[in-house]
Amino acid sequence: MIDREGIKGLIPHRDPFLFVDRVVELESGTRIVAIKTFGPEEDFFRGHFPGNPIVPGVILIEAMAQTGGVLVYSSFTEEIKAAGQTGAYLAGLEKVKFRKVVYPNDEVKMDVRIAKKRSRLIKFECEAWVGDSKVTEAEITVSLY
Repeated sequence: MIDREGIKGLIPHRDPFLFVDRVVELESGTRIVAIKTFGPEEDFFRGHFPGNPIVPGVILIEAMAQTGGVLVYSSFTEEIKAAGQTGAYLAGLEKVKFRKVVYPNDEVKMDVRIAKKRSRLIKFECEAWVGDSKVTEAEITVSLY
C-alpha cells in the first residue's frame, strides 16, 4: 500500500532511525497497520544486549509513534498545511506495557488508531504484534507544531 519511499515522503525520519518498512492497511483519518522487520544489522543490537540481542522497548514505542505519524500526514495533509503546522513531537505516553521480547528478524505489525484528535493534540491507541502475540501496547499523544 505504502512502501518505504512513500513513508519517507510523509515523515521526516531517516535511517538509522526510520522504523516503518511498509504500510499494509490504511483507513484515512482512523487507523493504520504497518510492518517493521528488525534485521540483525540494526545498530542498537550491538549494545542491547551483546550475545542476546533484543529490540529496546523505546524503539518499539518510536516505531508505533512513527506509524501514527504516517497516518496523520497521509490523512490530514491539507488541514495541517492550512494551520501552518510543520511537524509533530511526542507529548505523552500512557498505559505502556511491554508483554514479550522482540528479537532480530522478528516482523513487528503495528496497529495504530486515532483515539482523539483535538486542535494540535492527537492521541493514538497502539499495539505491536509479532505473529499472534501482542508484544507492546501504549497510548501515545503527539502535538503538532
